[in-house]
Parts: sequence; structure tokens; C-alpha cells
Amino acid sequence: MKTSRRAVSLPFVTAIRVLAAVVGGAVLFAASAIGAASLLMAKRVVTPSTRIPDVKIESFDLKAQTITLTRTPDSELPGRYGLHVEGTPHYVKLGAVLAATESTVTRKLLTQIDNTSRIDREATFSGWYFDSPDDLRLDYTPELIGTIVGPSPAWLFPGGTTWAILVHGRGTTRSETLRAVPVFHALGYTSLVVSYRNDGDAPRSAGGTYGLGSTEWHDVDAAVSYARRNGAQRILLMGWSMGGAIVLQTMLQSPHAAAISGVILDSPVVNWREVLAYQAELNRVPAAIGSLAIAALENPVSAKVAGAEAKIPFDDLNMLARADALQVPTLILHSDDDGFVPSDASRALAAARPDLVTLESFEVARHTKLWNYDETRWTNAITAWARALEASRPDVVVPPLTVTGDEADRVPAEESEG
Repeated sequence: MKTSRRAVSLPFVTAIRVLAAVVGGAVLFAASAIGAASLLMAKRVVTPSTRIPDVKIESFDLKAQTITLTRTPDSELPGRYGLHVEGTPHYVKLGAVLAATESTVTRKLLTQIDNTSRIDREATFSGWYFDSPDDLRLDYTPELIGTIVGPSPAWLFPGGTTWAILVHGRGTTRSETLRAVPVFHALGYTSLVVSYRNDGDAPRSAGGTYGLGSTEWHDVDAAVSYARRNGAQRILLMGWSMGGAIVLQTMLQSPHAAAISGVILDSPVVNWREVLAYQAELNRVPAAIGSLAIAALENPVSAKVAGAEAKIPFDDLNMLARADALQVPTLILHSDDDGFVPSDASRALAAARPDLVTLESFEVARHTKLWNYDETRWTNAITAWARALEASRPDVVVPPLTVTGDEADRVPAEESEG
């Protein structure tokens, strides 16, 4: 005998309906919470970040000129570094590690500190080392590069007809790239240290957010145009971290691409999907939230909700998927212990294009701090690669740019500041 469906008691049916409502509400709440978290992560990805303290100053020894910091994976490493601080000086240069405990590290001070100095305890550990172009003791002039968003400041270190255009990474300024200027100066190159939209030096774009390279390359392209108008016969692009992604997009999309003879990448972002997945894991963010954040930024509507000016074309920014489009000899410097941008994509790109890509792989050094950890090796790698490039392509000369139309309109904005 079949049991009638009507034989189920009313109280039991009511209980099922209540349970379904509760579970459905919980699922809806969870879904909305995940969506909100994903949009928050997406917003953080494209929003220019302020400097966040990541180390504390425990003490100074003014007589010995030493400083004791909390011990971190960055602060414990050998080499020359710096500290962004609040107080009388705004930047303090650091030398060798002199002592360490389980929780602290003591380093030599390379910036004179006395009892009149006032410095807050919280600081940000930096790989810049050189904070100002004056630190290099080389001739330079401040310049303005006319870009779509307005005149963007740059520093020009004069040299020969080969120009190196230096592009900083996410959340930093052009000071980050000053470490490379002496290398190119020794090679006889002109160095152009540039800024780009929303970096705190260059003008703000309409939305004030990053395009992760998809928009910023236009500003670097303007610098390439500037170099051509001012006598550059060879142009190299060098980018750090997100600056690497910007440089790669410039190489791929610039109408001046034929003028670019080589690319150097330090700790570069080659594939944003991989980097963001790594960052999500590092910060204990569920993988689903990281994936949804990327999906949100790929959609024109949700990207704007997250604060982006337009959708982020992650497929176009994935240089691994576009390895065949790589056009010029490329040097990649990356540490397997980067700690922020995994070196896997750099290794994969080198494997995919051994005809064009040279990989100089480091260990121990942290993100964009390869120069700091082993200045000699870093310098020698760039110098040897640049000389080999010159020898292999001795007849490559960039023709001067004829200034017409829109380019002519930009010239006044690119005159020197001083």
C-alpha cells in the first residue's frame, strides 16, 4: 500500500518550511557576505594605497649611530635599505645588520640622527635607499612629460643617445627606480625617471584608480615619445613590480613600439591572476573571494561598483598567454623568495621564450629588493645584458620623431620645471 503524500503531518511540514527559510536565509546572507568581501578586495586592488607601517623602531644608539627594529623577513636581510618615518627626517638610510635576536635586529644608521631628531616609532621598511635624485650626485633636470591626464613630472639624467625609461611599481613613486640610474650612467645612457597617473606625483585620472597597467602604459608611451623627440636613438624600458606590467603593455600596445629595443623587469607582475591568488592565500582570504574579486573587475558594471574606471582586461595583461607577442630582448630579475609576487610566472615566461628572455634568478632577496641584497650581482646582470644587446643589434637606431598634430600640442607641457 502506497503512503499518501498527504499523510505527512502538518507540524512536520511547517518545520521543513521553517528550516528551508532559515537555510535559504543563511545561504543568501553568506552569498551577500562573500559578494561584499569580493567587491572590497576588488576595490583594494585598484585603489592606490597609502604607505602602511610594517616595522617598529625599538631604540636608537646615538653614540654608535645604530638603530634597533622589530625583526621581519625584510628587516633582517643584509644590504642597504631605508625607512620611511614620521618626524624630523622623513627618510632614514640603513646599513649592515650588526646584531639580531629572535624579535629584533640592529642595523647601522647611514643617516645621521642626533638628540634633536624626532622620529615616530612606527616606520615602513623600504628598498628605495635613494630617496631623492640629489642623493646620486649626478647632473639631472626636472622635466614635465605631457600625458593624457596632464603634465607628469620626471627626472632626466643626461647621457648618450641610448635612453633608459624607468617605471616604478604599485604604491610607490619614481624614487623607487633611482637605484638603476648609476648603472645606466656608467653605460653612458640617458635615464628618464617617470611618474604615471594616480601615483601621487603625476596628475590624478578621472576615477583616481589603477588600471594595473592597462591604462598607465599611455603615460609611459608619452615618455617614449618625449625621448624620441629629444634625440633618443635606442630606448630601453625598465619596470619594477606593477611597473613591469606597465612596461610590457607599453611594448605591446605603443604606436612607438618599434622604438623600444629592450625591456628589463625587476620582480615583475607577468600574470595578475596568479599574483592576486597568491595574495589572497597569503592574507588568508578564501579562494572563492579572490576569484570573485577578479571576476568583478572583469565586468564593466561591477568594476565600476568596485571603484575601477573601467573593467580590467586580465587576459590582455597575462603575458604568459601572450608570450608569442613578446617582441624585444627581455631581462627578468626575480627572487624565488620574493614574498609578494611569485617568481613562477617569470620562470614560465623565460621557458616559453628562451629566444628573447634572459632570467636572472635570485634567492633570499625580497620583493623589489634585489639591488639591496646583492648590488654587485644586480648591476653586473644589467650591464652584461645591455652590452650584449648593443653587440647583437649594433645597427638598430630609432629615427627621430616628427612632431605633428597632437604631438605638437604636447610639447609646451613637457618643458622643464626649472
